[in-house]
Formats: sequence, structure tokens, C-alpha cells
Amino acid sequence: MFQRVVPEPPSRPQGGGRRRHGDREVLAAIVFVATSGCTWQQLPSASFGPSGATAHRRFTEWSKARVWAKLHRLVLDELGARGELDWSRCAVDSVNMRALKRGSLTGPNPVDRGKFGSKIHLITERTGLPLSVGISGANMHDSQALVPLVQGVPPVRSRRGRRRRRPGRLHGDKGYDCNHLRRWLRGRGITPRIARKGKDSGQRLGRHRWTIERTMAWLAGCRSLHRRYERKASHFLAFASIACTLICLGRLTR
Repeated sequence: MFQRVVPEPPSRPQGGGRRRHGDREVLAAIVFVATSGCTWQQLPSASFGPSGATAHRRFTEWSKARVWAKLHRLVLDELGARGELDWSRCAVDSVNMRALKRGSLTGPNPVDRGKFGSKIHLITERTGLPLSVGISGANMHDSQALVPLVQGVPPVRSRRGRRRRRPGRLHGDKGYDCNHLRRWLRGRGITPRIARKGKDSGQRLGRHRWTIERTMAWLAGCRSLHRRYERKASHFLAFASIACTLICLGRLTR
């Protein structure tokens, strides 16, 4: 599956040169960095083959080529073809991560004494599998991320019929309580189930949103997301996409 999305390696110069490490062993090294939270310099090259510098260089190349998003979509396609995705009810939420080196798409976190951080925004289907992921500065309001998140859900294969990318209903907490968002969702054929400030209780909302909160806890399985060390937003988003792909792969191989 990975070979379908990875770019072709550059042609080797005539006369030989150093052997290029295989994509699979480099991928294993990158996943180790993502899940263990170690730095690229701490990567045990004796166990994986490529050095930390080589793994980081390939990680940068593949991030520019959007390999991680494509891989996530392929896994979603396989899940959809098996009937493992439940589109009847989806949920949206976000989680804050402190950015120790700042960088792009960071901002002062209003709930963490103004320390710089980033948000991971997520949409999951009914059972908690991530469909769309995005990042922003910690000072960005959740409501501003809803539209690009919904638009970022890829058309996924179904067991029968056409590809699908729109849930029947979308649940969100009071951070998404905006009338224009409700109108926008209805215009796309999605029934909004967004809590209203001063009216809906968190207990009632939690009956359908606990799955996405569990998925946010699953993201913590990638220790590289505990804190943001990457200055480039594309690299931090790549780690988030890798985490989402691993969650989906867990369901696929179950």
C-alpha cells in the first residue's frame, strides 16, 4: 500500500555512490520517531539502518509530496470497502499541544497562561476513526476550523455505491455554536448537532462525542504529539497524519 503513494526515487549518478536506503526501512524509522517521541538524532540507526539525518531528509521529502495524507486516504478506502466506516454520525473536536520551539501555525494558548502552542483539529466517524485532520495556532477559535476540516474529508470508497465524504450528522461542542456554520452544514446536506450555549448540557452532548475524545487519547500513542518540537507546520501535520493512519490501520488489521 505504501509503495502506491511514495514518490519514485531519484536516479543514481553514474559511477555508483552511496546505497540508498529502502523506503520500507526508512518508513519504519520514521514511525519509530513518531511513536517513541525521540529526536531524529536519537534514532537507533543500528536497529533500522538509516541514520536520523537520512530519515529526517526522507520525512521532509515525503511530507512535501503529501505522502502521509495519501496513505491515510488509502487506508480509509480499504476500511470503507470493507464496510468498517459508519457515516451516520460524525464528531468534531480539537486538542491543544504546547509548541516548545514556536514556528508557523502557533499562537498564545488562552487556556495555558498564554504559552505558545498549536491545536490539532479532528473529524471522526461514529466509531472514532479519524476522517480529516488539521492544525492551527492555539489561539484560533474552533469554529474557524470547521469548514476546512469538513472540506478536507476525502471521498472514500463504500461497500456498495458511490464514494462518500459527507456524514449524515455532525456533532460538535459549544465552541462550534455559530448559526452560519449550521447553515453551511445544512447546505451540504449535513445535519448539525452542535450544542447551544446556555441551553445544552455537556452530559447530553457526551452521549455521542465520547468516541472522538477517546480518539484524541489514541493520538497520544504517538509521543511526538505530546509536545510540538517541529518548527515547520507541515512536519507537525505529518506526525498528526501518521497518528491517524496508525489508528485506522489498527482497525484494518484487527
